[in-house]
Amino acid sequence: MATIRRAFVGLLAAIAATSAQAVPDAAPVQRAASEETVVLTEANVVDVDGGAPVRDAVVVIRGNTIAEIGPASSVAIPDDAQVVAMKGKWLIPGLMNMHTHFGLVLPGSEGAELADETDPELALRMANNARKSLLAGVTTVRLVGETHGVDFAVRRAIQKGEAIGPRVKTAGEIIVPTGGHGFLEADGPYALARAVREQIKKGADWIKIAISGGISDTHGSIGAAPMTDEELATLIEVAHRNGIPVTAHNGSPAAAEQSIKFGINCFEHGYFLTPENLAAMEEKGIWLVPTIVVSQAGAMEFFRKIGSPEWYLERVRSTGKQHWAMLQNAIKADVNIALGTDQFPFEPNSGTTATVAEAELYVKAGMTPLEALQAGTTQTAKMLKIEDQVGRLQPGLLADIIAVDSDPTVDISALRSISFVMKDGVIYRDDANGVLAN
Repeated sequence: MATIRRAFVGLLAAIAATSAQAVPDAAPVQRAASEETVVLTEANVVDVDGGAPVRDAVVVIRGNTIAEIGPASSVAIPDDAQVVAMKGKWLIPGLMNMHTHFGLVLPGSEGAELADETDPELALRMANNARKSLLAGVTTVRLVGETHGVDFAVRRAIQKGEAIGPRVKTAGEIIVPTGGHGFLEADGPYALARAVREQIKKGADWIKIAISGGISDTHGSIGAAPMTDEELATLIEVAHRNGIPVTAHNGSPAAAEQSIKFGINCFEHGYFLTPENLAAMEEKGIWLVPTIVVSQAGAMEFFRKIGSPEWYLERVRSTGKQHWAMLQNAIKADVNIALGTDQFPFEPNSGTTATVAEAELYVKAGMTPLEALQAGTTQTAKMLKIEDQVGRLQPGLLADIIAVDSDPTVDISALRSISFVMKDGVIYRDDANGVLAN
């Protein structure tokens, strides 16, 4: 297995090197060494906590960290700094997408073509999707269900600079009872406990379980609750004893009530959650990652592209109505909501990317533009317990910065104009200066 993993990393490095030669017109990525200083000038810096923006701002970045932010009149530019004029752009923290599958496979003709995909091929596909996600302005992701441990190899490659992509938190494989919505099957409390421990041993930041069926399943019910109390209680206890939170694919009110009782930390989708479920979630601080974009009309473009069968499209349409009502109720109930898409973060949707479309739908469902922006920045950082590293633009935090044309706290659709992406102090995309990481 160690030999295979090393091969994955080598393949990821190879694809990054090959891609770098594929677009000769692109300027090189501006990689800051630990002692170098980059200064962004002529910017407007958004306060994602709701305060007034800093206009005509200067942002000083040393290595991978924000060192200083303030008006141009009060911030000195170091003589040796690389200066990048933002020309009136609005700066916000890098977006964070909490429900992503870089190796996504769905029913349809495209999924059928991937049926015999090898692990090395999967690694290369995931690395390519990671790069596209970062260039779309998503600087942190949570992977919630990959296969064969390839996600851990991709994460290591990104951390080592051998592949380009967002900061990765991962749940490894989805753990399910036999016949459940996932691939790592186990039955009984102790077999499920072993499955949890195996994912933690590999380096999982979260544990992902499926406690109901899914839209893409040809068997099982989205509204069912197939796990026993003993199975679910033991699984969650083992994860928590190891300091790892648990999230659950779920659309079932009954499964929600059951897992809330045993200390679940988060629900993905939540298609059919009731007001009573949502009230209990709010009381206990349980998170919801709605992935609303995947069940609404904008996703149909994606499903047609991958050749989804009609039965699947009909299931999406029927589920989408209740999913939308659930989201509106969750917002009214003040449930903790973190942005996630269940589509590739960069995937076209409603004339923009899935990540931006998700935020726009939050506003349509009842959030303010500021709240929708927080769902993809401060709230996601809080959910991951990394708010001391990312999620805001302030001195001492990592320099994950994107630029848009106008203030997204006034109109969330400003996110459609992303033209600059920095992660860890490295500029991966700067449209004005022809910088694009390949």
